[in-house]
Amino acid sequence: MTTRIQRRNRRKILDAALDVFSAQGFRGATLDQIAAVAGLSKPNLLYYFDSKETMHRALLDNLLDVWLAPLHALDPQGDPTAEIMGYMRRKLEMSRDYPRESRLFANEVLQGAPRLSDAIAGDLKALVDDKAAVIRGWSAAGRLAPVDPYHLIFSIWALTQHYADFDAQIRLIRGETDPLDGADAFLETLFTRLLTP
Repeated sequence: MTTRIQRRNRRKILDAALDVFSAQGFRGATLDQIAAVAGLSKPNLLYYFDSKETMHRALLDNLLDVWLAPLHALDPQGDPTAEIMGYMRRKLEMSRDYPRESRLFANEVLQGAPRLSDAIAGDLKALVDDKAAVIRGWSAAGRLAPVDPYHLIFSIWALTQHYADFDAQIRLIRGETDPLDGADAFLETLFTRLLTP
């Protein structure tokens, strides 16, 4: 049974690891950096996690559950446009609320997904296939404009996660404190026009 202090230290280490991995990537991150951000010694860090790989894997495993939840919520019985707009909004909220997690995921995929390839080819692919079939059915029934469901999902990912992954670029170009200001209205108009039969 873990103690309150052990649970707190474990959370502190994972939060520090998320900071370091999301900024440096897996290859650039070191145990020394993570220990320094966590405010713990390296031996203390290794008491909780035996390697950098173990910490990284724990973060990715936790992330996948959160990351897939918005797509799981797409309701086949709902109004197609409202369901897709709801999904887009949830993904945009995730970019606002989980920018480090988005960059962690992006870094992993940019490296060829060495630690997530099974999950992406397994659970994620099955979920996307399922929701693509729903979208295809909506289009076939005339409830949505004809659209390639996979590219629609990829476009939603690209246009929402960009705000987390490229936050610095957006802030430098727009000079605003909130890089997502106006994004939801723009994306809703864009996707509504695309999807209206």
